[in-house]
Amino acid sequence: MEVYQVAIIPLIVGVVELFKSLGLPKKFSALTASLLGILIGVFYVYPRDVPRGILVGLSFGLAASGLYSGTKNTVQGVKEMRVARKK
Repeated sequence: MEVYQVAIIPLIVGVVELFKSLGLPKKFSALTASLLGILIGVFYVYPRDVPRGILVGLSFGLAASGLYSGTKNTVQGVKEMRVARKK
């Protein structure tokens, strides 16, 4: 795996957001990110080594769901700080 393949993580976040805008329930976003990661890992990153592709893909998907969650919590915290300052 090359370092530039880490760009796959924000790609997965974007695709999951697209699915959510098309009606995917939020509670399935982590599962969707994991499945997308596995697919990318098996078919793009390690097409000749399926077990390694699954492991790397799962790590991509879990990292993507964590990136989304962390970003969402940070944005929510900043919004709450701005509201608190206005009071």
